[in-house]
Amino acid sequence: MSEHTDEVTRALVQAADAARFAPSIHNTQPWRWVVRAGRLELFGVSERQLREQDPSGRMLLLSCGTALHHAQVALVAEGWRHEVKRPAGDPLATIRPLEREAIHPEATRHFQMLQVRRTDRRTVTDDAVPQETLGHLVKVAEDHGAHLHVLDRDQVIELAAAVDQSQRAQDSDERLRAEQAKWVGGDRDENTGIPASALPEEVPLTTVAERDFQTSGTLPAGSGHDHAATYAVLYGTGDDAVDWLRGGEALSALWLAATEQAVSLLPLSGPVEIPSTRQTLRGMLSGTGYPFLAVRLGTLDPAHSAPPKTPRLPAGQVIEIL
Repeated sequence: MSEHTDEVTRALVQAADAARFAPSIHNTQPWRWVVRAGRLELFGVSERQLREQDPSGRMLLLSCGTALHHAQVALVAEGWRHEVKRPAGDPLATIRPLEREAIHPEATRHFQMLQVRRTDRRTVTDDAVPQETLGHLVKVAEDHGAHLHVLDRDQVIELAAAVDQSQRAQDSDERLRAEQAKWVGGDRDENTGIPASALPEEVPLTTVAERDFQTSGTLPAGSGHDHAATYAVLYGTGDDAVDWLRGGEALSALWLAATEQAVSLLPLSGPVEIPSTRQTLRGMLSGTGYPFLAVRLGTLDPAHSAPPKTPRLPAGQVIEIL
């Protein structure tokens, strides 16, 4: 094996390792990486798909897309130009390094955000996200093949109704509640799922309700409200598997950019998981796109420390080197 091949293999393994920190639906981490012949292949793992909540596998694809973007961020931070192919099948995507180039400070900052990013379900402050920052986030989404539609006040109320409707539909489904209970709460010794340490003690009082996991956490919810929060819909122009994968890449890029701007991003996937409420979100887009999820953007209280990291599967369980 040549020195160059060794270098490429090390870079790909490091990229797959960095991708372990990507966000995923209920922290299911539904991905697997294979390093072979100078390329990194991404596969979905059906055993970690939410069969009741996500029977179509859209959220699995979105989650795999965030991991795919994380891996690319890690490669760029090491100075690797690369190409990505997204075939309509297995693997979901293939990354192939091309050549080394100068490392830019911006790439290093993006890589640092992989470790800083959190899912924070607590209330936000009364300081609104500046318009300039919102404009930057809209551009980030567009640069990564998606769109971010910022909702006006009337649409926020409409979103709140859709979230409430989707929550009630899911609460009435016994099988879905049982599946959720397997992934949420407790200490999560199996290195997946959402531990109690990452959940508020009670569901925060907000205009747009957060998902009610039917279990208490240990984080103080906060005394604020979401009056100053901005709500938006992340969407794409297509609804095929590759579109959802690209949507996950855009979500990851958007989330890292928000973190770098000291903006909290909370994904709201509930209304996308129910056909009727997903149609409501599509109506907010005037039928011009397909919603991936809604997001809350807000400013966190600087006095609050970040929530603890959610657990991650060990590298040996998600990375295979051939």
